Order: sequence, then C-alpha cells, then structure tokens
Amino acid sequence: MANSGGTDDEFDVVVVGAGPAGSAAALAARRAGARVLLVDKSDFPRDKPCGDGIAAHALDVLDELGVPDAVAGYAPLPALRLVGPGGGAVARALPRPAYTVPRTVFDARLVAAAVAAGARLCRHAVRRVEVRADRVVLDGRIAGRAVVGADGAGSVVRRALGHRPNPDRHLALALRGYAPALPGPPEQLIVTSAPRWPAYAWSFPIGDGRANVGYGEVLRGEPLTRAHLVERLGALLPGTDPAAVTDLRAHHLPLSTRRPAPGRGRVVLAGDALSLINPFTGEGIFYALLSGALAGAAAAGAPEHAARRYTEALRRRLGVHLRHSSVAAWLARRRPVVDAAVRAATRDDRVYRTVVELGLGDGRLDVRTLGLIGRGLVTRERHPVT
Repeated sequence: MANSGGTDDEFDVVVVGAGPAGSAAALAARRAGARVLLVDKSDFPRDKPCGDGIAAHALDVLDELGVPDAVAGYAPLPALRLVGPGGGAVARALPRPAYTVPRTVFDARLVAAAVAAGARLCRHAVRRVEVRADRVVLDGRIAGRAVVGADGAGSVVRRALGHRPNPDRHLALALRGYAPALPGPPEQLIVTSAPRWPAYAWSFPIGDGRANVGYGEVLRGEPLTRAHLVERLGALLPGTDPAAVTDLRAHHLPLSTRRPAPGRGRVVLAGDALSLINPFTGEGIFYALLSGALAGAAAAGAPEHAARRYTEALRRRLGVHLRHSSVAAWLARRRPVVDAAVRAATRDDRVYRTVVELGLGDGRLDVRTLGLIGRGLVTRERHPVT
C-alpha cells in the first residue's frame, strides 16, 4: 500500500498508529467531517503478532464505521472449545460466529478503508509530542488540533502523557505462530495451563489448512524465555509440533486492570496504548475498534475537549463491562473458579454465553452465573474427585 510521505500541514485530527484502533479512529473522525492524518511507522500490509481472532462484536463496530467486508473470504468459526486448568472442557456453539484473519490482511483492509474515506496516510515514526494551547505538534512538523494515540503497547503518545507501562501482574507475554490446523471440526480452541496459571494456549483455524497458534501467560516478576513459551505451547497443544510452527513472534499485552487516564486535553489514547486488553481472555481487537471509534469521534467533535468527551463516552459504553471483566479476572486467578465455570458452562448454555460475552465483547457478570459457579465450587469441596 502506497504511503503519502511527510507533511507540514495542520490537520483536525492526527492519529498515531494505523492498527485497528487507529484506523477506527480515522474512520470515525472522517465521518464527523474532520481532516485526518493517519501516521504509522510501517508500510502496509505488515505483520502484527496477535491471535488474529475477530469476534462478532468487532464486526458490529466496523459495520457502524461503514466497513462491512473486513473478514470477507474467511470462513466463520461457529464454536469455541475451552479446556479448564483441571482438564474439564466445554464446547458449544458461539452466540455468533468468530473469524480468524491474519493481521497482515485485516489491518491492511482497515487502513485501505480509512484512506478510501478520505484520511491521509503517512509513514513516519513519531518520537516527540508537544502539546500547545491550540494544537499538538509531533516531531516539530506534524500538527493537529487533536491527537489520538493508537500506537500500541509501547505507545510514544502514552509516555508523552507521563504514563508508565503496565507493571507485572497487569501485563502478559504471548508467543504467536502459524501451524497446520488440528484435525476435527472448525472451532476456536483455548487450553488453559494449570502449572502456570493464569496462562493458556490457543489454536484458531484460518480456513486454509493453517491455524494461528500461540501461548501466553501473565507476567509475575520472573523473566520468560522464548524456549519456555515454545515448550508450553507444545505441551498444551499436543497435536501441534513446535518445530512445524512458523513466524513465531512474541508480544506484550497490557491488561485493562491497570489503565491510565484516557487522555488529557487534546490528546487521547485508544486500544493497547490505553491498556485495553481483556484480562479474562487477552482479546483486544473489539476494544481497539470501539475505543478507536469513540476517540476519533471525540477528537473531531471538539478538539480542545477531546479527553473529557472521550472519557465520558468510554465510561458510558464500556465502564460497567470493564469493571465486571476486572472482577472476572480477579476471580479467575483461582484455578478452582475457572474449573467450576467450565463445569457450569457445560451444563448451562446461558452460563456459556455469559462467559463468552464477557471475554470476547462487552458482556457482564450476572447473579445467576455467579451462583451456578459458586454452587459448583461448594459441590466440589463437599465431594472432591479421588
């Protein structure tokens, strides 16, 4: 994809980072009539280490942004199989199908949609952010009335606002690759790890004979080596030969349990830059698209009040869900709770749907689900397996 080179112009909204959050921000700002510059350090298409899973909730956001064909040509995955730390499993149909689309394809499609909508694309690595009274200047030559920082886990814009990276226990490390798809029906597979919990491996079929596979775990103050991540992937996905996995790349996942302020004045953060990774599942595409869209709209509507407007919009749209997902992640740090949830989801489709909506979209916990999980814990304690 051709990039438009450097610029000394001033724009209504400058978006730093052209991944899903940045492209969504550019699309939303363009829909509001703003002049938009989309800046990224890479040419597109480019790879991005990720599970490549696209849930239905993400497609809802893209439909609202006028991008209905982001997963065109890829087969739907109708089911999810979850294996708990204790070995119990639940496999049911998803409320709505998911997709696996390599980020080389998915991100390039979103960037193309933003450019087609009128955003200007520029390849540039932003290093310095200067906030002035009436504008924000990047590297002394790119100016915008507002800036959206969608530049990922190592966000330059986030650092410019004075926010440190997420600490251990609020940060995960994952290794992703591609391997021959496992035999059996097409379904997303997540296998949790008892010895290293919270941690899991995954296998998400793409539909072309390959699957996106990987392993990740929450950091707990000890270094994790590539060899350890590969070993755990092979141990949890016994049908996958680590020697046959290609394109292995590691990446950090800043979890939403430790989010900075969404912005300040004319500068706002979206996606991974705002630590919007679901702590329960590691999902981030839906959060990226939704937060990006909200950020772009807020920045275009009133640049000088972008942070306040965005914070309010984010709270209305995701506030309750983020609190519930944090509670779920806290509960899930205890392996018996996860095993009880798997057993409850096996018996009750409503529990399964609640867990899926909480982990892949904007769902919430409910008293019924918590009660059934709690009942399973009590029953297990009274009648332990021998």
